Amino acid sequence: MQTGIKIATAGSHEGKEIIERLKDRFQAADSSCRDAVAEIIADVKARGDEALVDYTRKFDSPDFSHNQLRVSEKEMDEARSQVDGSFLETLELAASRIRAFHEQEREKSWFTFREDGVVTGRIVRPVDAAGLYVPGGRGGSTPLVSSVLMNGIPAAIAGVERMVMLTPPGPDGKINPALIVAAAHIGIGEIYKCGSAWGIAALAYGTGTIAPVDVICGPGNQFVTEAKRQVSGRVRIDMIAGPSEVLIVADQTADPAFIAADMLAQAEHDPQARAMLICLDDQLAARVADELKTQVRELARREIAEKSLADHGVILVADNLGQALDMANRIAAEHLELMIADPFASLGKIRHAGAIFLGAMAPESTGDYVAGPNHVLPTMGTARFSSALGVETFIKKSSVIAYTPEGLARDSEHIQRLALLEGLEAHARSAARRNG
Repeated sequence: MQTGIKIATAGSHEGKEIIERLKDRFQAADSSCRDAVAEIIADVKARGDEALVDYTRKFDSPDFSHNQLRVSEKEMDEARSQVDGSFLETLELAASRIRAFHEQEREKSWFTFREDGVVTGRIVRPVDAAGLYVPGGRGGSTPLVSSVLMNGIPAAIAGVERMVMLTPPGPDGKINPALIVAAAHIGIGEIYKCGSAWGIAALAYGTGTIAPVDVICGPGNQFVTEAKRQVSGRVRIDMIAGPSEVLIVADQTADPAFIAADMLAQAEHDPQARAMLICLDDQLAARVADELKTQVRELARREIAEKSLADHGVILVADNLGQALDMANRIAAEHLELMIADPFASLGKIRHAGAIFLGAMAPESTGDYVAGPNHVLPTMGTARFSSALGVETFIKKSSVIAYTPEGLARDSEHIQRLALLEGLEAHARSAARRNG
């Protein structure tokens, strides 16, 4: 068995080509489903709940009915008895870590006061309602509890009063109790059995059962991603996410088994996932390639991981650490691991990464689940200008302006001068009129 992963010297022609391709890896949302998604959204706007039930019957649960759309109080009560104590212990740990981290992101309103009585400032307010989309996860057999926590906890900290969760039901019309328990644990009061593009349309436009929201977040397939793109502007979305990716920068102190394990942790996500390594010598590159061949045999998702490595995996050998860090900044990866002797010494040199993991004992999976920082991160090089999901995703800011007669008299001439320069006479007159 061969992983087929590419190995190249960074300074070679092939290496330079790989870097250029990685820099330009941004992909627009999949256009192959654009028209289908537009039709679905229009149908949901026109038929509301009826459309949701029809699509759910067709794609998820053949015997689904309208009265199953919202998870009932009885289902919520039963869910807690259906999960074990060890899950509840882990849920509490993960939620407390994520909550503690995001509490630090709270923003405060502020004001400034001029001597002439003019007041300016900014008021920070949460949106009224947020919608969290959670994928089905193999028909509900692999519930994405971490997505519930990572999206819902920042919304709760922001002060969002109405939090809504949507997730597709399994063939039996039910959803995994772990998702229900996780949602209830962080204060989500509305849970609906609804998926894909029709679920996103319901969150954006509302139906008879589901009231619309202001922000939609959460991962999904190409139909979910395209639907989020199409409703963006009517509502805020978290981001248009691409395939998951990790970039590891490793020196001679790094353990090749650790590197391979972390690369495979990304590769098992999806055939499109990117597992990338920049190391400092050929010997380490070869040892990692061997470890990948050995460890991939042990994975349940072996075929997915092998295809990911063959199609998108890469190992680059840099001349020195400085060159490696420069390439890391150019790639701007979603997850960046620094498996080097002194990662803290190099932290200040990192300008572009969604999340940075320092040292051999900080695998990317810590950030996925229990470390605390959010795992909803910019992909496809967008870490150059965007950030992880956080409390700010669920707030908006309003400017505040209050003038006194003295303050307006002082500024009126300047207001008029700029307004007339821009050809807006009424603007100038609105200020001049108040000064006699």
